[in-house]
Amino acid sequence: MKAAEKKHVYKIIFVNEGRVYEIYAQRVSHGAMFGFVEAEGLLFGEKTTVVVDPSEERLQNEFAGVARTYIPMHSVIRIDEVEKRGVSKIHAVEDKEGKVHRLPSAIYTPVKQE
Repeated sequence: MKAAEKKHVYKIIFVNEGRVYEIYAQRVSHGAMFGFVEAEGLLFGEKTTVVVDPSEERLQNEFAGVARTYIPMHSVIRIDEVEKRGVSKIHAVEDKEGKVHRLPSAIYTPVKQE
C-alpha cells in the first residue's frame, strides 16, 4: 500500500478591477502563458451548506464552470500553501488616505534596439 499523499491547498490573493480576491486552488503553477499564474482545481464551499459570506457565493458564481484560471503575474499579491481551505472572499483595497490607486505595471521592460 502506498502512503496517503498530502493534498495541497493554495490560497491565492490578487487584485482584480480594484478589489482584492482571495481564492483557494488545488494546483498553482507559472503556466504555459508568459506573465500569468495558472490556478487549477478551484475550491469553494459546498452548495448544500448555508453561505455565511455572500462574496464567496459571488466568487463561486463568477468561476462556475472554470477548470483553470490565469491570473496576471503583476496582479498577484501572495500565494500560500495552507493546511485547509478557508472562505474565499472579495474585499476592497484598503488605503488609509483614500488617494492611491494601483495601476497595472509591466512585468518586463522592453529593450530598445539601435
